[in-house]
Amino acid sequence: MEMNSEVEKKEVKKTTRQSYKFQRDKDQEPVKGIFRFYEVAGGCLSFVFKAWKEDQVENYTLNDGAVYTLPLGVAKHLNKNGWYPIHAYSKDEGGVNLMKVGQRVRRFGFQSLEFVDVEELQQHGSIEYTGV
Repeated sequence: MEMNSEVEKKEVKKTTRQSYKFQRDKDQEPVKGIFRFYEVAGGCLSFVFKAWKEDQVENYTLNDGAVYTLPLGVAKHLNKNGWYPIHAYSKDEGGVNLMKVGQRVRRFGFQSLEFVDVEELQQHGSIEYTGV
């Protein structure tokens, strides 16, 4: 039984490495879009980014309303992490005060001019392509 277990572990490791490489390569694909800085209209945002262990740290400086070609991983980062919470308070059945995120305020984002991430769409609702 131990022999089968080790073979299975090696296969899982190989599959994980392939999946990791596939996702890393996908995140490197260039995408074109418009940077939107909602917090400071007409402003400039500078940040550093490194998504994967093997990547170099990259510096980015983006101006509001300008068109950029960025790696897909950076575009995802701008859309997923550019917000801050506004907390709201409520009471549970026992009358105890609870704090929760009442609203998310978007600071910045990347409006795509060419890409649609199918995985993102599937998480937020199903879209069917009819080929018409």
